[in-house]
Amino acid sequence: MNPVAFNIYGLPIRWYGLLISTGMILAICLSYFTCKWRNVDFDSLLDVALLGIPFGIIGARLYYVIMEFDQYKDNLLDIFNIRQGGLAIHGGVILALLVSYIYTRRKKYDFWSMADIAAPSIILAQAIGRWGNFMNSEAHGGEVSKEFISKFPQFIQKGMYIEGAYYHPTFLYESLWNILVCIILLILLKKNKKRGLVIFSYMGLYSIARYFIEGLRTDSLWLGPFRVAQLVSLAGIFLWLAFLVYAKLKKEKAAD
Repeated sequence: MNPVAFNIYGLPIRWYGLLISTGMILAICLSYFTCKWRNVDFDSLLDVALLGIPFGIIGARLYYVIMEFDQYKDNLLDIFNIRQGGLAIHGGVILALLVSYIYTRRKKYDFWSMADIAAPSIILAQAIGRWGNFMNSEAHGGEVSKEFISKFPQFIQKGMYIEGAYYHPTFLYESLWNILVCIILLILLKKNKKRGLVIFSYMGLYSIARYFIEGLRTDSLWLGPFRVAQLVSLAGIFLWLAFLVYAKLKKEKAAD
């Protein structure tokens, strides 16, 4: 695959950046409609998003660089070059939510309602952003047979043929799962007014698939013998289940 979409006065514009930017724009557009479901002011939500997005990018890069510092320690300027990838979604989401929480507290906004609205938009952006990994020939799984890859569309087969071998299109698995989760979250957002349910469901549902997909990938970040993304995914699933138990107990207590 050619990672460069086009050139502007000799400057290569890469698909990776274009797709991530497209995902962010569509995420904001989606939240324009969904904020009405929770009676949240879109302009206030946009203020939070415009703060959270750049910090999300910083968090995603810092997370990746910290885990892979050996490849940057001899050329620190490469830390600032994200054009060829090197963003870890977990770091981005964690820092973006943390900064957004602090900002909403200062502004006296309803953080949980805003986080619920943001959740479907975040995972929509992730679904689109994964195609940037495809264009960079990264974030794929282990080697597979030609018979296995032949079940996929021709352009996927072509993109997953790297240096003489075919690989699992794990980017595709995650992208499709993220679209499904986005739909589920939109239904929850529309039908259930429980504050926090959507954002915690995002954590849990995304983490379930990410745990298994990460086990197929060849470019995982490691912490000793453990894949970092799998550890974070387990934490996400635990937080989701803990929230569901807490919400159930709170509801039962209110009914007494």
